[in-house]
Formats: sequence, C-alpha cells, structure tokens
Amino acid sequence: MSNGGEQVVYVVDDDQGMLDSTVWLLESVGLKALPFTSGRAFLDACDASLAACVLLDVRMPGMGGLNVQEEMRSRGLDLPIIFVSGHADVPIVVRAFKAGARDFIEKPYNEQLLLDSVQQALSSFDERRSTAGGQGQLQERLDSLTPRERDVLLPLVQGYTNREIAEQLDISVKTIDLYRARVMKRMQAESLPDLVGMAIAAGLVDPLKLR
Repeated sequence: MSNGGEQVVYVVDDDQGMLDSTVWLLESVGLKALPFTSGRAFLDACDASLAACVLLDVRMPGMGGLNVQEEMRSRGLDLPIIFVSGHADVPIVVRAFKAGARDFIEKPYNEQLLLDSVQQALSSFDERRSTAGGQGQLQERLDSLTPRERDVLLPLVQGYTNREIAEQLDISVKTIDLYRARVMKRMQAESLPDLVGMAIAAGLVDPLKLR
C-alpha cells in the first residue's frame, strides 16, 4: 500500500439528504466516504490509524460537532477536522479552531471549496506523518524568533486580537501586523490554526486554557 493506504473521509451529519450529497461529491473525485448520522456512531467506528479526515456538522441533536471534537481529543483520535455549519456564529468558529479544527465551511457549501479543504486536510496528514520527527525542527523555528516576536506569538495563539496585543505590548496595531506576519513566516505556519497547533505541540500553551 502506498501512502498509508486508502484515503478516507468520515462524514458526520444528521441531515440524510446532506449526507448523501456530500458522500456522492467525495466519491465523484475518487475518495472513500464513510457516512454517519450521529457523532456517537462515528466515534464508535472511527479508526485513527487511517489516512482520514472528518467532515463534521456543528449542530446535531444529542452530540454536537464541538462535543464530538472534544471526545475525539480525549480518546486520542488525532484526525484533521473540517467543520460544516449552516450558522457560522463567531464563538463557535473560534472554539472549533482553538481546539484544532482545520477549516470551517458554511452550508450550503461551495463544492470546490469543500473538496479543496478535504484534499488539503488529507495531504496535511501525509506531511504530519513525515514530520512526526519534526519536533526538533519546531523547536529550532521557535528558537529563531526574536524576544519581541515571541511576545507577539503567545497572545496570538491564545486568541487575543491584534488590537488587544498592541495594547498589552504598548505598540501600534500596524507593528503587530508586521510581527504577526514575521512570526507566521519564521514558524512556517500557513494559517493561524496552524500556528496554534504548533504552539500546542511545542507545549507553549495548554489547549484547554485558551480564551
């Protein structure tokens, strides 16, 4: 088997019509999609050794998407999660990202956007496997930050806004923007969730104590 075997997408959505159309879409590009109408059923069947990602509906009766995400974490099921929701209320999006979600897509979703996100999550999986020994690299990147960049990194990954960080450090928001861009570049982070993930992996922040 090449590349850890077949790539699988777990699709968890209580809306059967939505579930069917998403499965059909994924299978049309050659991905294997496994549908579940409840978080519990998915958790019972989830196999974290697969090269897989999870498309997770936020609002479901019984166990909502964020609860499923927490339960996955406590069971050590470390698969990339893409949330899908008809209501992208900001607190939910923030919570999802802080707990390590890869993406958040609003329903009705753009099919290409969803496929791109899934492909990215699956390829990140391969990268993660190959950089499992990358803890040393991560430390090197952290060590390359200037003290001021580190000052910006911590509140940034804890969920403070640029404006709040500017007030904390008594510098302008424009300067924070600059530092933020430099931190992302030095850490080789593609997005803020990516950066948060690195900070958690490096033990700089406790994921449960984020804002």
